[in-house]
Amino acid sequence: MDFSDTSAEAEFRAECRAWLDANATPKAHPNQTWASVLEDKTRDNIVRLCKEFQLKRYEDRWACLNWPREYGGRGLSSIERVIYGQEESRYIVPRGVVEIGQGMAGPILMKFATEEQKARYLAPMAKGEEIWCQIFSESAAGSDLAGLRMGAVRDGEDWIFNGEKIWTSGAHYSDFGIIVVRTDPDVAKHKGLTFFFIDMKSPGISIEPIRQISGSSHFNAVRFDDVRVPDAQRLGKVGDGWKVALATLMNERVSVGEAPGPDFEQIFALAQTVELDDRPAIENQAVRSRLAQWYCETAGLKNTRMRSVSALSRGETPGPENSIAKLVSARKAQEIARFGSDLMDQCGIVSDHDLVPGDGRFQQSYLQSPAMRVAGGTDEILRNIIAERVLGLPQDPRTDKGLSFRDIPTGKE
Repeated sequence: MDFSDTSAEAEFRAECRAWLDANATPKAHPNQTWASVLEDKTRDNIVRLCKEFQLKRYEDRWACLNWPREYGGRGLSSIERVIYGQEESRYIVPRGVVEIGQGMAGPILMKFATEEQKARYLAPMAKGEEIWCQIFSESAAGSDLAGLRMGAVRDGEDWIFNGEKIWTSGAHYSDFGIIVVRTDPDVAKHKGLTFFFIDMKSPGISIEPIRQISGSSHFNAVRFDDVRVPDAQRLGKVGDGWKVALATLMNERVSVGEAPGPDFEQIFALAQTVELDDRPAIENQAVRSRLAQWYCETAGLKNTRMRSVSALSRGETPGPENSIAKLVSARKAQEIARFGSDLMDQCGIVSDHDLVPGDGRFQQSYLQSPAMRVAGGTDEILRNIIAERVLGLPQDPRTDKGLSFRDIPTGKE
């Protein structure tokens, strides 16, 4: 691996930093978030600020860097996109609204949509004028996306959608969404799916925000009652929804990346600050053992990430590094958040950043980190990917192999 920039990459990095210096505020510490400095945390204000900053990116030609120019990008390489992301991560910028559309929906539209649809939807997406969401998960399917049950029936030039999706991020403020539904229950479960994009304001769609333990409501249940979707909004062939969904999920794992929250530097600093058995926690052997483990994992993740960056710099496609990094970092983030909260004893239940060490970041991360072990692929799914596609191990036995979806036994029978 070569960790150093080429001369061209170094020049581009300096260009990124100059634009960010002029348009954003550097972080006070690596884990400082935009939300932590935002006074008005209402949904409308967050969406407004994200749209404004995205438009500024677009006008200055910093939006969707690796998209083709005709769709609002700059036609740059993947490594240049990575470099910009590295630099932007050092600044406080509005985020959390446009990423799903630009990271997942946009690439899928480029690959499967008509030229007229690309011209209509991609530029407003790049500008941040229209927000997109991803509508995949169902409560009955769990981690098995191919087990989804929500159906669509053909009616002339339309499809009629009925059913419910859950855990849809940003559905309550999105204009459009990408969705996969079951159009044929009489074939194998992977072959009866079809992929569409939909207008979230369509008659028959109802959205119910889900209140999370952290107090936020980022996720939603989305109900479809006789919703008409034109066949023209189908992406890919009828029955090819699984192939399109897989491409989307690979984009999702790249977009999700490593888990946010306090990392080794923050838990190391906390252990030096708080006391355990009337002595600094850093002197406790059990604490030191955990710190050593997280230090090694942090170093491993850094080198794994740099392996992907090196591959992109050489014009190659990264291997399974994103699955490995996501699997390790999500678990590590949850462990560090829990351990940090425990070290604070009774202060571990207080999240007011003015009252506890670490500005309450451990407590907030403790409530939010379980979701990162589900988003972008559960731990179990990622382990299967690594086992089968990296280590070459045989697939798990499948009791549904050779059966039509309609004939697969369910818990209701």
